[in-house]
Amino acid sequence: MKRQAQLIQTMSDKEVLIHLYITQLLLLFLSFIIGLFFFDWESFGQLWQFSFHDVIVYGAGSALLVLIVDFLLMHYLPEDWYDDGGVNEKIFQTRSIPHIFFLCLLIAFSEEILFRGVIQTNLGLVIASIIFAVLHVRYLSKIFLFIVVVLLSFFLGYVYELTHSLWVTIFSHFFIDFVLAVKIRFDYLQSKRKEQY
Repeated sequence: MKRQAQLIQTMSDKEVLIHLYITQLLLLFLSFIIGLFFFDWESFGQLWQFSFHDVIVYGAGSALLVLIVDFLLMHYLPEDWYDDGGVNEKIFQTRSIPHIFFLCLLIAFSEEILFRGVIQTNLGLVIASIIFAVLHVRYLSKIFLFIVVVLLSFFLGYVYELTHSLWVTIFSHFFIDFVLAVKIRFDYLQSKRKEQY
């Protein structure tokens, strides 16, 4: 994790963005390639059942639950337990809100299609959650953050098992990421204001 964090700190904003976009496009490409072996168009279409009720109750509800727990833990636990080496700060702190919105939507969309839509649907919740957690490599050396990512992955996987809808987990994943990313942005702006006075 330290090597990745140090590498990101030496990268320009443009390089970080390009790296992020390439990663997400690779996940979408992987989903497409793996999906060709597991799905026909009809079965893939069934993953996209849309229910406004489910998106609000299960999607928004699960996201709010995660955010409440997350903010409580951030408040009461030592700050360094949440330190990912400044990776998320580098990604989000200087972005505009519309750009943060788009990035979080892209991340949620690409990750949920691959991990929930393709892997979990065909290989099960446990395998999908483990792969999801392991691929968040920057958390592997921070045991608390790694546990949080593992639990979040299992939780989103469970929500997907309940609803059988990618829209629900995409919305939940997006909502969680967007709120936390906007917090990073506002914390950064607040620190800049304090430096001016």
